[in-house]
Amino acid sequence: MLKDTLEAGRELTDAALERLLPPATQHPVSIHRAMRHSVFAGGKRLRPILCMEAGKMVAGSLPTGIEELGGALEMLHTYSLIHDDLPALDNDDLRRGRPTCHKVFGEAIAILAGDALQTKAYETLARLRCPAEARVRIIEEIARGTGTVDGMIGGQVVDLEAEHTKPDLSTLEYIHRSKTAALITASVVSGGLYAKGSDDAVDKLTTFGKSIGLAFQIVDDVLDVTQSSEQLGKTAGKDTAAEKATYPALFGINESLKQADTLVEKALGSLEGFGSRADTLKALARFLVERKK
Repeated sequence: MLKDTLEAGRELTDAALERLLPPATQHPVSIHRAMRHSVFAGGKRLRPILCMEAGKMVAGSLPTGIEELGGALEMLHTYSLIHDDLPALDNDDLRRGRPTCHKVFGEAIAILAGDALQTKAYETLARLRCPAEARVRIIEEIARGTGTVDGMIGGQVVDLEAEHTKPDLSTLEYIHRSKTAALITASVVSGGLYAKGSDDAVDKLTTFGKSIGLAFQIVDDVLDVTQSSEQLGKTAGKDTAAEKATYPALFGINESLKQADTLVEKALGSLEGFGSRADTLKALARFLVERKK
């Protein structure tokens, strides 16, 4: 069932992205080709899928138009990857099994492609087919999750500053909760808001998102040191080479995986009140710690 859910979610997200993004033939073609190069590089679409499944759990069925919210989330995620890969940040040549954006189009166009995906995402969010109040709350949630205070950009900054140091647990957790978990949390919460979820439902989705978001990044850290570049679709061992702050570096592989399992159990517990409607989200949470790439 989960395999079908993942495939259907990818297809729905990709169809939305195809509609929302300018075609590669649209002038100026260089920027649109660069945007599409990274967006359609074969990502798992986990954030849109989590968003859509949260909306389905709250509403009882998939809310009309929620795939466009998922598409906006994927644009924001992809913009962050393009910028992360730049020489000034992580300096990576491989992403999702393909050459990174700046390796194909040059640094200037890659920077602008990331910028363009961010602005297109917010244009999409402003046009969501939901009540205006929900739309504003969704935009606020996602903007906070990608911002500098406990958000993605803030996490990236602390991650860069922690390289070649020996950070403590609080610094490491801040990096992971901000750089990765914040956007994952915003994804599930925005899905609940789109589906007209109650404050109680949104609170439960927030707990779920924070827990699986941190678990996801812990597993990502482990995979970086246990899998090959071919298996991951990105350069393996980069964290170790850059002396980045990671859970395996601080706790070792086995203890890191135990902590990820504990976080997933907390996430599952937060959804108990939704009954069988939460089954798919719970399965997705387990998938995040059992994946191999």
